[in-house]
Amino acid sequence: MQHLLSIEDLDAATIEHLLADATRLKAQRGSHEKALAGQTWAMIFTKSSTRTRVSFEVGIRELGGFPMFLSKNDIQLGRGEPIQDTARVLGRMVHGIVIRTFDQKDVVDFAELSGIPVINALTDEEHPCQILADLLTVQEFLGGWTGKKIAFIGDGFSNMTVSWMWAAKHLGFALAVACPADYAPSAAFLEKLNAPNVTITHDPVVAAQDAHVINTDVWLSMGQEDQKEKELAFGPFQVNAALLAHSAPGHIVLHCLPAYRGKEITEEVLEHHASVIFQQAENRLHAQKAVLVAIAQK
Repeated sequence: MQHLLSIEDLDAATIEHLLADATRLKAQRGSHEKALAGQTWAMIFTKSSTRTRVSFEVGIRELGGFPMFLSKNDIQLGRGEPIQDTARVLGRMVHGIVIRTFDQKDVVDFAELSGIPVINALTDEEHPCQILADLLTVQEFLGGWTGKKIAFIGDGFSNMTVSWMWAAKHLGFALAVACPADYAPSAAFLEKLNAPNVTITHDPVVAAQDAHVINTDVWLSMGQEDQKEKELAFGPFQVNAALLAHSAPGHIVLHCLPAYRGKEITEEVLEHHASVIFQQAENRLHAQKAVLVAIAQK
Protein backbone atom coordinates (compact mmCIF):
# COMPACT_ATOMS: atom_id res chain seq x y z
CA MET A 1 0.00 0.00 0.00
CA GLN A 2 1.67 3.20 -1.17
CA HIS A 3 -1.01 5.81 -0.46
CA LEU A 4 -4.47 6.18 1.08
CA LEU A 5 -6.30 8.63 -1.16
CA SER A 6 -9.85 7.26 -1.06
CA ILE A 7 -12.02 4.31 -0.08
CA GLU A 8 -12.81 4.02 -3.79
CA ASP A 9 -9.21 2.96 -4.46
CA LEU A 10 -9.29 0.11 -1.93
CA ASP A 11 -10.74 -3.39 -2.13
CA ALA A 12 -12.35 -5.68 0.42
CA ALA A 13 -9.14 -7.57 1.22
CA THR A 14 -7.21 -4.35 1.89
CA ILE A 15 -9.95 -2.91 4.09
CA GLU A 16 -10.20 -6.13 6.10
CA HIS A 17 -6.42 -6.28 6.52
CA LEU A 18 -6.31 -2.69 7.75
CA LEU A 19 -9.08 -3.34 10.26
CA ALA A 20 -7.40 -6.51 11.53
CA ASP A 21 -4.16 -4.61 12.03
CA ALA A 22 -6.01 -1.72 13.70
CA THR A 23 -7.48 -4.23 16.14
CA ARG A 24 -4.02 -5.62 16.85
CA LEU A 25 -2.45 -2.19 17.30
CA LYS A 26 -5.26 -1.12 19.61
CA ALA A 27 -4.79 -4.20 21.79
CA GLN A 28 -1.02 -3.76 21.81
CA ARG A 29 -0.94 0.00 22.32
CA GLY A 30 2.21 0.89 24.22
CA SER A 31 4.25 -1.88 22.63
CA HIS A 32 7.55 -1.18 20.94
CA GLU A 33 6.41 -1.35 17.31
CA LYS A 34 8.25 1.49 15.57
CA ALA A 35 7.30 1.18 11.91
CA LEU A 36 8.11 4.87 11.33
CA ALA A 37 11.38 5.00 13.26
CA GLY A 38 13.57 7.83 11.97
CA GLN A 39 10.84 9.19 9.66
CA THR A 40 9.42 12.71 9.54
CA TRP A 41 5.83 13.08 8.32
CA ALA A 42 4.48 16.46 7.28
CA MET A 43 0.85 17.19 8.14
CA ILE A 44 -0.61 19.85 5.83
CA PHE A 45 -3.97 21.10 7.09
CA THR A 46 -5.87 23.81 5.23
CA LYS A 47 -8.98 22.88 7.25
CA SER A 48 -9.16 23.10 11.02
CA SER A 49 -9.23 19.86 13.00
CA THR A 50 -9.35 18.31 16.45
CA ARG A 51 -9.61 14.52 16.06
CA THR A 52 -7.66 14.26 12.81
CA ARG A 53 -4.74 16.33 13.96
CA VAL A 54 -4.43 14.78 17.41
CA SER A 55 -4.88 11.20 16.21
CA PHE A 56 -2.27 11.54 13.47
CA GLU A 57 0.26 13.33 15.66
CA VAL A 58 -0.11 10.75 18.42
CA GLY A 59 -0.12 7.84 15.98
CA ILE A 60 3.02 8.95 14.15
CA ARG A 61 4.82 9.46 17.45
CA GLU A 62 3.71 6.09 18.84
CA LEU A 63 5.11 4.44 15.70
CA GLY A 64 8.47 6.13 16.24
CA GLY A 65 8.10 8.95 13.71
CA PHE A 66 8.18 12.73 13.96
CA PRO A 67 5.03 14.67 12.94
CA MET A 68 5.49 18.16 11.50
CA PHE A 69 2.25 20.15 11.53
CA LEU A 70 1.93 22.76 8.79
CA SER A 71 -1.15 24.95 8.54
CA LYS A 72 -1.77 26.90 5.34
CA ASN A 73 -0.39 29.98 7.13
CA ASP A 74 2.90 28.21 7.92
CA ILE A 75 3.88 27.45 4.33
CA GLN A 76 3.82 29.16 0.96
CA LEU A 77 0.64 27.35 -0.12
CA GLY A 78 -1.16 29.98 1.90
CA ARG A 79 0.38 32.68 -0.30
CA GLY A 80 -0.46 31.02 -3.60
CA GLU A 81 2.46 28.66 -4.28
CA PRO A 82 1.21 25.93 -6.65
CA ILE A 83 0.52 22.56 -5.05
CA GLN A 84 2.89 20.90 -7.50
CA ASP A 85 5.83 22.99 -6.30
CA THR A 86 5.13 22.29 -2.64
CA ALA A 87 4.81 18.57 -3.41
CA ARG A 88 8.16 18.42 -5.19
CA VAL A 89 9.93 20.28 -2.39
CA LEU A 90 8.50 18.28 0.50
CA GLY A 91 9.02 15.04 -1.40
CA ARG A 92 12.75 15.64 -1.13
CA MET A 93 12.73 16.36 2.60
CA VAL A 94 10.12 14.29 4.45
CA HIS A 95 9.08 10.66 4.36
CA GLY A 96 5.32 11.04 4.03
CA ILE A 97 2.46 13.54 3.87
CA VAL A 98 -0.91 13.71 5.60
CA ILE A 99 -3.21 16.23 3.90
CA ARG A 100 -6.52 17.68 5.09
CA THR A 101 -7.85 20.05 2.48
CA PHE A 102 -10.76 20.94 0.21
CA ASP A 103 -10.01 19.62 -3.28
CA GLN A 104 -9.50 15.87 -3.81
CA LYS A 105 -7.37 16.69 -6.87
CA ASP A 106 -4.80 18.36 -4.61
CA VAL A 107 -4.31 15.10 -2.73
CA VAL A 108 -4.07 13.08 -5.93
CA ASP A 109 -1.60 15.56 -7.46
CA PHE A 110 0.50 15.55 -4.28
CA ALA A 111 0.76 11.77 -4.42
CA GLU A 112 1.74 11.84 -8.09
CA LEU A 113 4.35 14.60 -7.84
CA SER A 114 5.94 14.19 -4.42
CA GLY A 115 7.21 10.65 -4.88
CA ILE A 116 6.42 9.82 -1.23
CA PRO A 117 3.39 8.28 0.55
CA VAL A 118 0.33 10.52 0.89
CA ILE A 119 -2.67 10.02 3.17
CA ASN A 120 -5.97 11.79 2.62
CA ALA A 121 -7.02 13.11 6.03
CA LEU A 122 -10.22 14.61 4.55
CA THR A 123 -11.24 16.36 1.37
CA ASP A 124 -14.61 17.60 0.17
CA GLU A 125 -14.96 14.36 -1.81
CA GLU A 126 -13.82 11.61 0.58
CA HIS A 127 -12.93 10.92 4.22
CA PRO A 128 -11.26 7.49 4.07
CA CYS A 129 -9.63 7.52 7.52
CA GLN A 130 -12.96 8.20 9.20
CA ILE A 131 -14.70 5.36 7.37
CA LEU A 132 -12.02 2.89 8.44
CA ALA A 133 -12.53 4.02 12.05
CA ASP A 134 -16.30 3.68 11.64
CA LEU A 135 -16.01 0.17 10.25
CA LEU A 136 -13.73 -0.77 13.13
CA THR A 137 -16.39 0.52 15.53
CA VAL A 138 -19.13 -1.49 13.80
CA GLN A 139 -16.92 -4.54 14.05
CA GLU A 140 -16.31 -4.00 17.77
CA PHE A 141 -19.94 -3.41 18.74
CA LEU A 142 -21.82 -5.60 16.26
CA GLY A 143 -19.25 -8.21 15.29
CA GLY A 144 -19.07 -6.99 11.70
CA TRP A 145 -21.33 -5.87 8.87
CA THR A 146 -22.35 -9.16 7.28
CA GLY A 147 -26.14 -9.34 7.27
CA LYS A 148 -26.38 -5.86 8.75
CA LYS A 149 -28.14 -2.77 7.43
CA ILE A 150 -26.37 0.56 7.77
CA ALA A 151 -28.27 3.83 7.37
CA PHE A 152 -26.84 7.27 6.71
CA ILE A 153 -29.18 10.15 7.49
CA GLY A 154 -28.24 13.59 6.15
CA ASP A 155 -26.36 14.97 3.17
CA GLY A 156 -26.45 12.32 0.49
CA PHE A 157 -23.41 13.55 -1.42
CA SER A 158 -20.97 14.60 1.31
CA ASN A 159 -17.46 13.23 1.76
CA MET A 160 -18.76 10.88 4.47
CA THR A 161 -21.61 9.53 2.37
CA VAL A 162 -19.43 9.02 -0.68
CA SER A 163 -16.87 7.09 1.36
CA TRP A 164 -19.62 4.99 2.98
CA MET A 165 -21.05 4.16 -0.44
CA TRP A 166 -17.67 2.97 -1.70
CA ALA A 167 -17.22 0.89 1.48
CA ALA A 168 -20.61 -0.72 0.87
CA LYS A 169 -19.63 -1.41 -2.74
CA HIS A 170 -16.45 -3.20 -1.65
CA LEU A 171 -17.77 -5.04 1.41
CA GLY A 172 -21.29 -5.86 0.25
CA PHE A 173 -23.37 -4.67 3.20
CA ALA A 174 -26.74 -2.96 2.76
CA LEU A 175 -26.46 0.82 2.92
CA ALA A 176 -29.53 3.08 2.90
CA VAL A 177 -28.91 6.80 2.44
CA ALA A 178 -31.71 9.18 3.42
CA CYS A 179 -31.31 12.75 2.19
CA PRO A 180 -33.31 15.69 0.81
CA ALA A 181 -33.92 15.39 -2.91
CA ASP A 182 -31.67 18.36 -3.70
CA TYR A 183 -28.76 16.76 -1.81
CA ALA A 184 -28.78 13.28 -3.31
CA PRO A 185 -25.84 11.64 -5.09
CA SER A 186 -25.65 12.52 -8.76
CA ALA A 187 -26.87 10.06 -11.35
CA ALA A 188 -23.35 9.97 -12.81
CA PHE A 189 -21.87 9.01 -9.46
CA LEU A 190 -24.42 6.27 -8.85
CA GLU A 191 -23.79 4.87 -12.32
CA LYS A 192 -20.06 4.81 -11.59
CA LEU A 193 -20.65 3.24 -8.18
CA ASN A 194 -22.86 0.50 -9.63
CA ALA A 195 -23.79 -0.93 -6.24
CA PRO A 196 -27.31 -2.41 -6.02
CA ASN A 197 -26.84 -2.83 -2.26
CA VAL A 198 -26.79 0.99 -1.91
CA THR A 199 -30.23 2.59 -1.90
CA ILE A 200 -31.18 6.27 -1.87
CA THR A 201 -34.39 7.48 -0.26
CA HIS A 202 -35.83 10.83 0.71
CA ASP A 203 -37.64 9.34 3.70
CA PRO A 204 -35.45 8.92 6.81
CA VAL A 205 -37.89 6.37 8.28
CA VAL A 206 -37.38 4.11 5.25
CA ALA A 207 -33.60 4.25 5.73
CA ALA A 208 -33.79 3.72 9.50
CA GLN A 209 -36.27 0.83 9.28
CA ASP A 210 -34.58 -2.27 10.80
CA ALA A 211 -31.14 -0.63 10.50
CA HIS A 212 -28.40 -1.89 12.80
CA VAL A 213 -26.29 1.26 12.41
CA ILE A 214 -27.66 4.80 12.20
CA ASN A 215 -25.01 7.20 10.99
CA THR A 216 -25.15 10.97 10.62
CA ASP A 217 -22.92 14.01 10.19
CA VAL A 218 -23.23 17.79 10.20
CA TRP A 219 -25.61 19.25 7.63
CA LEU A 220 -23.18 22.02 6.66
CA SER A 221 -19.68 20.78 5.90
CA MET A 222 -16.61 22.89 6.59
CA GLY A 223 -16.67 25.90 4.30
CA GLN A 224 -20.48 25.79 3.92
CA GLU A 225 -21.34 27.55 7.18
CA ASP A 226 -22.95 30.50 5.38
CA GLN A 227 -25.32 28.28 3.34
CA LYS A 228 -28.23 28.65 5.73
CA GLU A 229 -30.75 27.83 3.00
CA LYS A 230 -29.17 24.38 2.72
CA GLU A 231 -29.64 23.74 6.42
CA LEU A 232 -33.37 24.45 6.15
CA ALA A 233 -33.82 21.41 3.91
CA PHE A 234 -32.58 18.98 6.55
CA GLY A 235 -35.11 19.53 9.36
CA PRO A 236 -36.89 16.17 8.83
CA PHE A 237 -33.53 14.35 8.73
CA GLN A 238 -32.61 14.74 12.39
CA VAL A 239 -31.51 11.59 14.24
CA ASN A 240 -33.83 11.56 17.24
CA ALA A 241 -35.64 9.08 19.46
CA ALA A 242 -38.67 8.93 17.15
CA LEU A 243 -36.51 7.96 14.19
CA LEU A 244 -34.52 5.39 16.16
CA ALA A 245 -37.74 3.69 17.20
CA HIS A 246 -37.85 2.24 13.67
CA SER A 247 -34.34 0.75 13.78
CA ALA A 248 -33.29 -2.78 14.72
CA PRO A 249 -33.00 -3.89 18.35
CA GLY A 250 -29.45 -3.39 19.64
CA HIS A 251 -28.69 -0.73 17.03
CA ILE A 252 -25.79 1.69 17.41
CA VAL A 253 -25.53 5.35 16.45
CA LEU A 254 -22.43 6.83 14.83
CA HIS A 255 -21.40 10.46 14.40
CA CYS A 256 -17.91 11.42 13.19
CA LEU A 257 -17.98 14.68 15.21
CA PRO A 258 -18.04 17.57 15.78
CA ALA A 259 -21.77 17.36 16.43
CA TYR A 260 -24.28 20.18 16.49
CA ARG A 261 -26.66 18.96 19.16
CA GLY A 262 -30.23 19.88 18.36
CA LYS A 263 -29.59 19.93 14.62
CA GLU A 264 -28.51 16.66 12.93
CA ILE A 265 -28.72 14.77 16.24
CA THR A 266 -30.48 15.46 19.50
CA GLU A 267 -28.69 15.90 22.79
CA GLU A 268 -30.64 12.93 24.17
CA VAL A 269 -29.56 10.55 21.40
CA LEU A 270 -25.94 11.64 21.38
CA GLU A 271 -25.57 11.21 25.14
CA HIS A 272 -27.39 7.87 25.13
CA HIS A 273 -24.99 6.57 22.48
CA ALA A 274 -21.91 8.43 23.73
CA SER A 275 -20.01 5.24 24.57
CA VAL A 276 -20.14 4.22 20.91
CA ILE A 277 -19.57 7.68 19.43
CA PHE A 278 -16.49 8.46 21.50
CA GLN A 279 -15.05 4.98 20.94
CA GLN A 280 -15.59 5.74 17.25
CA ALA A 281 -13.55 8.93 17.73
CA GLU A 282 -10.76 7.03 19.51
CA ASN A 283 -10.68 4.50 16.70
CA ARG A 284 -9.35 7.17 14.35
CA LEU A 285 -6.01 6.70 16.13
CA HIS A 286 -5.91 2.94 15.71
CA ALA A 287 -7.20 2.85 12.13
CA GLN A 288 -4.71 5.51 11.03
CA LYS A 289 -1.84 3.70 12.73
CA ALA A 290 -2.80 0.62 10.69
CA VAL A 291 -2.66 2.71 7.52
CA LEU A 292 0.76 4.11 8.46
CA VAL A 293 2.10 0.60 9.21
CA ALA A 294 0.76 -0.74 5.89
CA ILE A 295 2.47 2.10 4.03
CA ALA A 296 5.73 1.62 5.94
CA GLN A 297 5.72 -2.09 5.01
CA LYS A 298 5.08 -1.56 1.30
